[in-house]
Amino acid sequence: MSLEPAQLSEIDLALGASSVDAQTIAALRRLTGLVVTRCDAIDMRDETPFRTYERCALYLIDGRDHCWRITQDPRYATGLALTAKGGGA
Repeated sequence: MSLEPAQLSEIDLALGASSVDAQTIAALRRLTGLVVTRCDAIDMRDETPFRTYERCALYLIDGRDHCWRITQDPRYATGLALTAKGGGA
């Protein structure tokens, strides 16, 4: 599965106006059909976010192989990972 430009625009709208809470995660799952997870920023410290927003950072997960890895290419996104900024969820 891949993320289409329209989906990326919707993700931008959702994450630009929301914190990383259960409602936002559920909305992103419905929007994309992908696995969406929240993790601590410290766990992603060695990774480069795909996009950053005021309250969170977005990482694209490529889970096509045995191990998950972070990708910058929406064509290979099989999931999304979100980290909150500023200690808030």
